[in-house]
Amino acid sequence: MATKNKNLSAYDKTTIPNANGLRFGIVVSEWNSEITEGLYSGAIDALLDCGAQEADIVRWNVPGSFELTFGSKKMIETHKIDAVIAIGSVIQGETKHFDFVCEATAQGIKDLNVITNVPVIFCVLTDNNIQQSIDRSGGKHGNKGTEAAIAAIKMAVLGS
Repeated sequence: MATKNKNLSAYDKTTIPNANGLRFGIVVSEWNSEITEGLYSGAIDALLDCGAQEADIVRWNVPGSFELTFGSKKMIETHKIDAVIAIGSVIQGETKHFDFVCEATAQGIKDLNVITNVPVIFCVLTDNNIQQSIDRSGGKHGNKGTEAAIAAIKMAVLGS
């Protein structure tokens, strides 16, 4: 696994631009909320730690990960945002539904990065079981939300 020897929450603040004055959108899937809320907490804590202001962070909820693309697109269209973080969690089940949701979500977010001038950060866990998701949303591997926030800051600066 890519996270085996990596703490997703670790970052060197001296290498990250100050986020003060940047505006961030965070679109959060309500499905698997025990996981997505952990990811959101990691993202918001990192943004604030790196200088972002609460007033410059907009949160929207969507029903599931599949809806993250549309939510991110509408946020870009209706708010002056420097970067969007799309937060979701898809856990393998007994059917192929997992494959379809993961593929569509990844492709949709990729498409937004190609067709808009606002970076959309993919913070969607696609795990085989709930324990893997717990481990990556504030557990033993740290928090993918933190990692996504750092990527959002870097990409927002790159895009400005």
